Amino acid sequence: MSNVTRNDVWELAKSRSRDLVQLVSDLIRIPSENPIGSQREVIDFVENYLKEAGIEYEEVSCNPKHPNVLAKMGTDDGFSVILNGHVDVVPAGDRSQWEWDPFGGEITDKQILGRGTSDMKAGVAGLLFAMKVLKDSGAELKGNIRLHIVSDEESGSEYGTTWLCEQGYAKGANAAIIAEPTSNWTIESGQKGNLHIIFKAIGKSAHGSLGNYKGDNAILKLNKVLTHIDLLTKIEGHYPEYLLQSLANSQMVAEKELGVPGIGNVINHVSANVGLISGGTRPNMVPDYCEATIDCRLPYGVDHEEIENAVKEMIEVSDVTGVEYELRWKSEANVTLDDSDIVKAIKKNAEAIWGITVYPAWQWACSDAREYRMQGVPTIQYGPANTEGIHGPNENVDIEDVINAGQIYVLSLCDLLGIE
Repeated sequence: MSNVTRNDVWELAKSRSRDLVQLVSDLIRIPSENPIGSQREVIDFVENYLKEAGIEYEEVSCNPKHPNVLAKMGTDDGFSVILNGHVDVVPAGDRSQWEWDPFGGEITDKQILGRGTSDMKAGVAGLLFAMKVLKDSGAELKGNIRLHIVSDEESGSEYGTTWLCEQGYAKGANAAIIAEPTSNWTIESGQKGNLHIIFKAIGKSAHGSLGNYKGDNAILKLNKVLTHIDLLTKIEGHYPEYLLQSLANSQMVAEKELGVPGIGNVINHVSANVGLISGGTRPNMVPDYCEATIDCRLPYGVDHEEIENAVKEMIEVSDVTGVEYELRWKSEANVTLDDSDIVKAIKKNAEAIWGITVYPAWQWACSDAREYRMQGVPTIQYGPANTEGIHGPNENVDIEDVINAGQIYVLSLCDLLGIE
């Protein structure tokens, strides 16, 4: 039986803080853009890191261009926690907009610079670091850690977390931590659902010079429907009493994070964005077809029937004919309860490390967390980040945030796996 204590593990983590910072830099220096690049080199790096740490791993995939790495340590008995992170990054884009090399991995006095620092190689580094610290400490785990490193998150997760869950790799897990970027004072514990509404307007072509007299303009017809988009956005979520405090916290977080008065309503209302529209073939022809796609994010409790009724009403009140629709569902709203073991562990240790109040809150968007929650696995997201730089030029992360996140992961794993 190991005599290694929680404090012993923590001290080891603190003594290796510079190793963690360097690990982030090393990952950044490996370009892994998706969809224009390859993740092969960064996956090789992860596998080599695990090999040198003495942690058994395997590579699995359904697409050789997007391999995933699985690793496990501990015993089959007891609490089982998944650590998830993606190593693909969005393209760096126009290099002239960057003040530094996006793949330089430069370390300054206070920050690490480059594409993927916040989204989410700093988080991946923290997970790898936590596993290595626990391995090297010799602490006895009363349960197991299951690592899921994926290479296809930025393009939809079809070959990453979604596929892993479909193949049963999350089966039997008691919790999952995804090291996606968050603020240090918020734990992502839920998110809205997602669907696309495709409107299709059928008109009748004619010569453009006669457009006011002949033909049936499909673009104008569909425009009449889209002006009633408020019939979607006025739909509110439906919450049992035990979720009302979580709802209030989530609205407060949204207001503070996004900085727009009243934007907290994005949490408990449907959001609807007309993101794509196409119609017509030539300017001198009355268009006989127009199509628009609306991206909808659904609050908790909103069901298929409620959305479809609103869509039908949009068409009805527009007083047009020849407009059809299609609903393409992606996911339902999903939550992890505030009293779950994983939320309590991360909250306790984040508050202790940062000395602040940390709030579990729901996202206004969606992510891989839904895949684990759909499998019945309580899941949270918490990761080091400067969120304002994500997916833009000059992405960076604070060194303090990286080091603190690494310690929060280590201490939370100790608590979940019985290291006292």
